[in-house]
Order: sequence, then structure tokens, then C-alpha cells
Amino acid sequence: MAEAVPVRCPACLRENGYTAPVFPCSCGSPVHPPLDLSAPPVLLTHRTWSDTWVSVRCTSCGRESEWPHPELGCGSCGTVVLVPVHPASGPVRDAPPGAGGAGAGTRDAPGRARPEPGPTASPGRGGAGGGSGGSGDGPGGAGGARPAPAPLPPARPAFRPVTIRTARDAVATAALYLRWLGFRDVRQPDGRPIPSAVVDLRAPGLVAQVDPTTAQAGLRAVECVWLNGLTASSTSVYFSLAGYTQEARSRADELGIPLFVMDLTGMPQPVNDPAEELVAAGS
Repeated sequence: MAEAVPVRCPACLRENGYTAPVFPCSCGSPVHPPLDLSAPPVLLTHRTWSDTWVSVRCTSCGRESEWPHPELGCGSCGTVVLVPVHPASGPVRDAPPGAGGAGAGTRDAPGRARPEPGPTASPGRGGAGGGSGGSGDGPGGAGGARPAPAPLPPARPAFRPVTIRTARDAVATAALYLRWLGFRDVRQPDGRPIPSAVVDLRAPGLVAQVDPTTAQAGLRAVECVWLNGLTASSTSVYFSLAGYTQEARSRADELGIPLFVMDLTGMPQPVNDPAEELVAAGS
């Protein structure tokens, strides 16, 4: 897997860690777009399906295929940018190593690191001398052994993204991601065909909305999903392909609504603190 590289947001100038997606070539070799870090990222203000693909050449067999153009949602302001890529006709270069290294942790998903497990405490033992006058640590011998620490919950496996080509793919990706977070029985409430507008997803304790359109989600959208969650006494979550307006982000922070932005590689990215907390804790 390609390593994370720094990408500076042109709107707020924050540096975000970005990992280029890896795709399977038809020959079986992994392929990732060769990022052009010498060029500035391009602000994405209007999304069209035909303009969000890029040609990538497999370095093993030389086959050239169309894959989603790498893009990143800023973790500070929510701006979505296109990460420049070297053209397939030019030399293919690997992305330089990012900020990984000792103590950075292992990666579960692009842009997110899982901390390395710390040392496990071993149960204590009483002194071999067996004196009854201790220092308050309990009686000596085997009877003074401390209980072993409770086992840690199993680590969540890495989320496997699904390439988004249609609005239906965007809804399916959001449902898969919610199941990965731990929500059970994620489904559309009435099973109607997916429209072009916002789509509802429900699960026990969850109300989610997915916006697969090319317009940024606004204040009204965030307040609507919050009211739906309040009515159902459930957690409210919002997914958007095109990002959020500043008013929507501010209101979501006030109401504690997790906001996620999805790129065409199918990897949702948290864009506010409630979303970060949901990813860390799960459902």
C-alpha cells in the first residue's frame, strides 16, 4: 500500500495526510495513481461523473485503465480537492514516503492510523520471604497475585472501499461503512428505488442520510437529519459526495452530528470531531 503524503488544503492551508488508493489491475498486480506532489491540489467546486476519472498505467503489465481521480476532504474546513496525478503517458513515479515511521502506528485505512498496542501488565506476585508485615500490597505468596487485566476488544479490520460510479454505489458504500462501524441491519426504510436526492438509511439506534448529488450539503440538510435522529432517539450521521457548506459544518458541530465526505474510491473520510469520535469508538 502506498504511504501517506501531505496535501495542503488551498482554502485553510491545513496539511492533511493522504494515502493514494490501490486498485487491482486485470493482471493481478496492485496499481495506485502516481501523485504529482509538485503541483498544487485543485479545489473541487463542481463535480461531473465524466471528469472525475484518470488514466493509470500498471507498472507490471503496462495496461492503461481508468480509475477514480484521487481526491481528499480537508479535515479542518471540509473543502474537497483533487490531488494532481502524473499523466499515464509520462514517467510513473512512486509517491515519496509520508510522515510514517517509528511510533506512527499501523494503518487500518487511508489517512487513519491505529496506535500500536502498549505493553501488557503482568500479574504481580507476593515476596518469596513470606513475611506477614507488608507495605500495603496485600498478603504475600500466591494469594497476593493481582488479577490479570481484561482482554482488549478485537481490532476492527480495515474497511474495504468500493469504487463509486453511480449514486446507487454511493448509498451502498455508506451502508457498508456503517456496518463496518458496528451498526447492524443497515437498510433503506421502505426499499424504494434510489432517487437523485438525499437517501435515508436506518438501523437500530441509527438515522443516516446519504447525499450522492454534486452540490454541497447545507444547513437545512444537517438540521433535518438531526431532527430525524431526535425523533427516533438515535444517532444521526450524514454522508456527502461534494462536502458541506461552512454553515452546515458549524451547525453539525453544535448538534454533535458526525459528517463524512466520500470520494470516488469509496473511502468515507470524517470531517468533524463527532465523526472522528464515531470512527474511534464505533457504534
